Amino acid sequence: MFTINRENLKKSHQTIWFAIDFLMLGLLILNLTLIIFDSVYQFEGIQNFFQQQLPAFYNVYQPIHRNFIFYDLIFVSIFLTEFFLRWAEAVWHRTYQRWYFYPFIHWYDLLGCIPTSGMRFLRVLRVISIVYRLHRYGVIDFTRTRVFQFLAFYYEAFMEELSDRIVLKVLSGMQEEVREGSPLLEKVHQNIIYPRKDILIGWISDRVADMASQGYVPNRGALRQYMEQCISDAIRQNPEISRLKLLPIFGKQVRGTMEEAIGDITAHVLNQVLEDLASSRNHDFINDLVDVFLPDHQEKLMHKGTNDTELPQRQDNEVLINLTIEIIDAIKEQVHHKRWRDQLD
Repeated sequence: MFTINRENLKKSHQTIWFAIDFLMLGLLILNLTLIIFDSVYQFEGIQNFFQQQLPAFYNVYQPIHRNFIFYDLIFVSIFLTEFFLRWAEAVWHRTYQRWYFYPFIHWYDLLGCIPTSGMRFLRVLRVISIVYRLHRYGVIDFTRTRVFQFLAFYYEAFMEELSDRIVLKVLSGMQEEVREGSPLLEKVHQNIIYPRKDILIGWISDRVADMASQGYVPNRGALRQYMEQCISDAIRQNPEISRLKLLPIFGKQVRGTMEEAIGDITAHVLNQVLEDLASSRNHDFINDLVDVFLPDHQEKLMHKGTNDTELPQRQDNEVLINLTIEIIDAIKEQVHHKRWRDQLD
């Protein structure tokens, strides 16, 4: 069961009203219990059971059953008194913009006071409103109760199952549209990706610069040694360069000088390329690279229908379609995972 937070009760400066709330909560629970019991008691078989098994209780409760409307009106009078007191308090503090708004906003309190079988159960809404008001002010915390945790768990499980089925249905429909040649991919390209090409270029440029600086600069010496070793091995295996050793006097020197020169040139070129990629100068290169993968719509229309570009474009579309379908499959697999089952385990 929930506990009463006395500190929040004192800080609220509404101790009297909260005391009335607790009193009304007890009376409502008692009244609803009597209503449910009297509804069951009206069956003749139930009355015969009490008459035979519990005659003392039968003799006490039979007059109450016959005059139940009178006893219910006692509760109704208390509920109406509390209703008008709160209405007067709302008017005094100008809780609402108009004085007559209170009965319309708290309609369930007023209709629940009608002593008919259909309206009596509206008093359950009054119980809920009182408990919610006490919880909102921090006087009680019903979220820690086992009943609330039990109901909340199965409510979340139900909503997860329902939402998962809806999401899977939508994703399956998207896959079918992509397979049938839906203009979705073209719209994504023209309306989402291409207008943000500059942002995409900047992001790729930064990532390439980070990768080059973090991967190459710390390992520059080791990479240079590796390249020189590879070039030296390749030169030794090259028959034309090996013949330079046959030259008289300067053969070995020429061969060694050529080996060093080729190694220095290759290492210098590689170093310059990676340093350019690691700096802000890679922006133009990335821009040209992205233009190849994301051509303008007008350029695509100009080249559309030509034999040289029709086949590659069709292949690119098939690759993009398959990639999109696989991405949706991955999302569906994640949706299939039931979090409420993990909590249950």
